[in-house]
Amino acid sequence: MTTSFSDRTLAVRAEGLVKTFGDNRAVDGVDLRVQAGTVYGVLGPNGAGKTTTINMLATLLRPDGGRAEVFGHDVVREPNIVRQLIGVTGQFASVDETLSATENLVIFGRLLGLSRQDAKAKAALLLEQFGLIEAARRPLKKFSGGMRRRLDLAASLIAQPPLIFLDEPTTGLDPRTRGQMWDTIRALVANGSTVLLTTQYLDEADQLADRIAVIDRGRVVAEGTADDLKASVGTSSLILRLADAGDTTGTLLAIERVLGVRGTVSPEATRVTAPMADADRVADLLITLREEGIHLTEMSVQKPTLDEVFLTITGHDATDQADAAPASEEVPA
Repeated sequence: MTTSFSDRTLAVRAEGLVKTFGDNRAVDGVDLRVQAGTVYGVLGPNGAGKTTTINMLATLLRPDGGRAEVFGHDVVREPNIVRQLIGVTGQFASVDETLSATENLVIFGRLLGLSRQDAKAKAALLLEQFGLIEAARRPLKKFSGGMRRRLDLAASLIAQPPLIFLDEPTTGLDPRTRGQMWDTIRALVANGSTVLLTTQYLDEADQLADRIAVIDRGRVVAEGTADDLKASVGTSSLILRLADAGDTTGTLLAIERVLGVRGTVSPEATRVTAPMADADRVADLLITLREEGIHLTEMSVQKPTLDEVFLTITGHDATDQADAAPASEEVPA
């Protein structure tokens, strides 16, 4: 049965999105389906087309091809409605460095139509939520990078939008502040928001996203849950660390006999890795090793990583590409 393009159960639906800059096809037919109430990760290196895609979905750039909707509203035909439904936190802070955190949030609130009293109340609430109360009156030029990112995210939430675009929200942050931002993103979704998150950090997508689109050179090259994507490149691996390097040959023979697969040995000789297609047979292997007097100091199971997924799917690792879109992208009036 055919259905219309519009589907209001989806926070975002995009089909065949295209954006070109001169001869460069920065986004080349991107399809996305983002369920409401989830975190959707768009994973790829710098220059892959992630930010350009976000800018089209957020009505900041007009698509050259394809179409997209936010909660059933077309981003080209109904941009004003779409803008009421979204919050956008870009890669660079949109706040004013000469003002305090409170002043910035009050100005954003007033611009969104709140009364002065309501804007102040909303600012105080957000500053508390993002752990910025103590720095509320401090000029932003004295803020750390992590504090600025938290304030920028707070500013995008003043109108409590149901859909939040976060474009590489943790770039340049230290591990502790990244962890705080992750907790904030989880809390947003727990409170009913939908988050579309772009990132070049594989661990970030793995930690946060319910589903992930892998984008490379302007195209979605894979899509699914983190586990789906990992399963697509192979099974989990059994890692055995031997007490005695002299047992390596016996261990490899046991792996082949019991598991029916070939193991590999790391350069230090005491670490043996084997594909684990059948988890039930691992117990048989451990019993065999014990019977043969082979002792282990460590055993673990390792799933394929998103790094391996990206390398397998794209043929290169998740390092920066040349920028797909020029820095001087113009925002249409």
